[in-house]
Amino acid sequence: MSAATYVPRAERTEAGKSLRASVPRSIHRDWKAPPDRRNPVDVLIDSNVGRMPELIPIRYGRMLTSPFTFFRGAAAVMAADLSQGPVTGIRVQACGDCHLLNFGLFATPERNLIFDVNDFDETLPAPWEWDIKRLAASFVLAGRDNRFRAADARESAVAVVRAYRERLAELATMTVLEAWYSRLDVLKILKETEDPEMREFREKRLKKAQSRTTIDHEYPKLVEEVGGEPRIKDDPPFIFHHASTETDEAREIIEEAFLAYRETLRFDHRFLLDKFHMKDIAVKVVGVGSVGTFCGIILMLSETDDPLFLQLKQATRSVLEPYAGASQFEHHGQRVVAGQRLMQAASDLFLGWTTGRHGRQYYLRQLRDMKIKPMVEIYRPRHMVEYAGFCGQALANAHSRSGDAATLSGYLGNLDNFDEAIADFGVAYADQTEEDHAALVEAVRTGKVEAVSDER
Repeated sequence: MSAATYVPRAERTEAGKSLRASVPRSIHRDWKAPPDRRNPVDVLIDSNVGRMPELIPIRYGRMLTSPFTFFRGAAAVMAADLSQGPVTGIRVQACGDCHLLNFGLFATPERNLIFDVNDFDETLPAPWEWDIKRLAASFVLAGRDNRFRAADARESAVAVVRAYRERLAELATMTVLEAWYSRLDVLKILKETEDPEMREFREKRLKKAQSRTTIDHEYPKLVEEVGGEPRIKDDPPFIFHHASTETDEAREIIEEAFLAYRETLRFDHRFLLDKFHMKDIAVKVVGVGSVGTFCGIILMLSETDDPLFLQLKQATRSVLEPYAGASQFEHHGQRVVAGQRLMQAASDLFLGWTTGRHGRQYYLRQLRDMKIKPMVEIYRPRHMVEYAGFCGQALANAHSRSGDAATLSGYLGNLDNFDEAIADFGVAYADQTEEDHAALVEAVRTGKVEAVSDER
């Protein structure tokens, strides 16, 4: 920001406060489906364009499990709904698919464990409200999935918004560099875990993750010897070799795309990558919303047979684009990478992007670099509220890097008006999601779409 455009912090805070007159915080409470709202199943069908047809029934099968799993795969449905609601006009680099399972612990390049947002397939500059509303609704649905009382499920939504608001107030008082370098590390997570039993559980998971090495843990789980050569194990429908990657021409196309990916890495990171060579690639079905897009794992080996696993994910248009505007990046892999680097406190050394010969766009990153996923299915209400606090803090950190914490904090204020409004929205939208899930169940029953369970 140049001297000509500099605005003092106090003025930015007042600007945020003044927005309450035109966009009252209580107005965010409302959700009611408009009469012309599209059938959610039709939205899902439209979002299948470009996906691998044989995997689409698995996507529906996973979404059938519960309203919560439906929600995880229905970012496109909620993006359309959020676009109908009130916004303050403040934009940030948004996650775009901000639900409670898209946060977790992972290793920084310095090998420290931090807690942060970790999914950016839909990232785009967009209204900040969209992320916090989706996150709050996800907590209500997860609570219902765990059979919490209604009040307990709603309380976790209040907690995530409260933590977001209070963290933004802290960030607003920091220097630019202090706020930029803010991160939620594992020691803070453990310190703020009040339940001794949960703290012990988290400490054990942490030690397990830190002691795991790729060569001792991931390699034997993912790789087998075939004809004396290492090959990724087939485990259909989760992991399998696809005919499109097995021909000599396909290998040439893959290697060509890999060289283009290499050029997107930082200069010194290319040297590190060059110590490995590609041995195999296979399709890997991941998540709920990503099922059907081309996702794979690449086995890399060094000259001393040290393994490195990279994850390859197809990048398509963000679900936010029809409502928030097109990305400044023509390449959607670059959009994902740029958004991740901007939102995360620290990003993967091998994060980059590439294009296949036939125009399909991808981004790449390390697979499971000391990642620890939240096990919310075992949480009791107090654990869910505590976890909500971690997510709210992490999202505030992420939004502050591209947005202005002082303006946002000025709008949110010191009281719980906004917290309660968003919690009410979360409950109302959870009700909507249950109706949408029922619509998918009916669509499968009548044969409109096909669903296949991949549960073991």
